[in-house]
Amino acid sequence: MSHAGMAQGTMPPQEAATYPALKISGFADVNFSATDETGTTSGFNLGQFVLHMASPLSKKVSYFGEVSFTATATGYNVEVERSIIRYDHNDYFKLSFGRYHSPVNYWNTAFHHGSWLQTTISRPEMIRFGGRFLPVHFIGFLAEGDIPSGGAGLSYNVGVGNGRGSVISRGGDAGDVNNNRAWLVNIFSRPSRVYGLQIGGGVYHDKLSPGPGQRFREWISSAHLVWTRETPEFLAEFANVHHNDVNTGHVFNSQAFYVQLGYRLPWSEKRWKPYYRFEYTHVPRSEPVIGVTSLLGSTLGLRYDISDFAAFKGEYRNTQRGAGQPHINGLFLQTSFTF
Repeated sequence: MSHAGMAQGTMPPQEAATYPALKISGFADVNFSATDETGTTSGFNLGQFVLHMASPLSKKVSYFGEVSFTATATGYNVEVERSIIRYDHNDYFKLSFGRYHSPVNYWNTAFHHGSWLQTTISRPEMIRFGGRFLPVHFIGFLAEGDIPSGGAGLSYNVGVGNGRGSVISRGGDAGDVNNNRAWLVNIFSRPSRVYGLQIGGGVYHDKLSPGPGQRFREWISSAHLVWTRETPEFLAEFANVHHNDVNTGHVFNSQAFYVQLGYRLPWSEKRWKPYYRFEYTHVPRSEPVIGVTSLLGSTLGLRYDISDFAAFKGEYRNTQRGAGQPHINGLFLQTSFTF
């Protein structure tokens, strides 16, 4: 700025914001796995290739999209994972429409596609991509924001949208399978006095039509306690899935939980992070909707951050799927990165 301009009290013109302003980021990973399960083979595989696209459309309107490319035996599956337009009224009310990762539990909205984002190689079984225990995707609208609560740091999510599809692992992307919308409510607290702590829970309700003549009421309740300071990292979640067969009146309850603990070691520029996760899933054998077996599993792993944008991970897993079934031991290696 010139001395004359300073003397006159004028300021240089600020650069005007331009809309839209698209930014693209990506994630990818390469994996190796070997287990002692009969009939399996060891080897490398290319993990998901993921693109995130974000663009402000005005001061209060923005768009976010996520596309994944997943390797198969014959090529790649391309999936629109998220596509969301959001209107930000203020910190207390934000309204969005599109395809989301369901805020039915903590992990599903904290860690999206892109393995680099999470400490571990894999997601917990209860919320794995393509899984049937909890609905991973949700198509509809979502209201979210802060709740005036002082130091309690309360926030909420309230959504209405299509329920699970006829393929129970998918949301109703092209339309709902019946005339009953799913809805969800999620409330959580981030106390200002305890950095990284979050405590919350949620409820999800839907009416399912997985097959001709089949009708089930679904209630999902969940709770979580997480502390993401890295020294330590502590994640714990529980979910109960309740199904009521409208035709027969039979009731089925399935439960799942996991506890994960990690710690960022102080030496070597804090690049090493050992971690452990225990997880358990109980599904009654007579459960007619979920179609998965009970699970008991432990994961012991080590993450090394090669740089701020790339990591090596190694895991040993011991897993039992179904009561009385053998325990499967496995070694899993991964390099994941963002760009």
